[in-house]
Amino acid sequence: MDFRQVLRDACISLCLKSETKEEIVAEMVDLLVSAGQVKDRDAAFEAVMERERQMSTGMQHGVAIPHGKTDKLDNMAVALGLKPEGLDFEALDGEPSRIFIMTVSSKLRAGPHIQFLAAIGKVLNSASVRQRLLQAGSEEEIREILCEE
Repeated sequence: MDFRQVLRDACISLCLKSETKEEIVAEMVDLLVSAGQVKDRDAAFEAVMERERQMSTGMQHGVAIPHGKTDKLDNMAVALGLKPEGLDFEALDGEPSRIFIMTVSSKLRAGPHIQFLAAIGKVLNSASVRQRLLQAGSEEEIREILCEE
């Protein structure tokens, strides 16, 4: 997975403001909308929330990877957000989530979506990477951390 290409247009928030799972998803979808990566906000939001209703995407080690698919999008859109103090995202390990990486993809193109989820999951498995992301001071630093792995 070429993170430079995927993250080139990624939306990044160093400090998410939201206090609930639904608000985090909405805040991150709004990042994608503001950047012009998503045109139909409601379709993207509903796609991600529908996936969350099936099973939480709160993983472990403070990572959540909310994602969804919609027929209102041609390409994959990616947003990354940090909430250093953490938020209950119903993670598998019961710990608060601090690093959020959202993808919204086309229902017609499953390949890139699956490849991205596998690749980002592998990178975020590193405690060192997670720590460095939470300490990052800029969007560019976040891109560098993810792209060097």
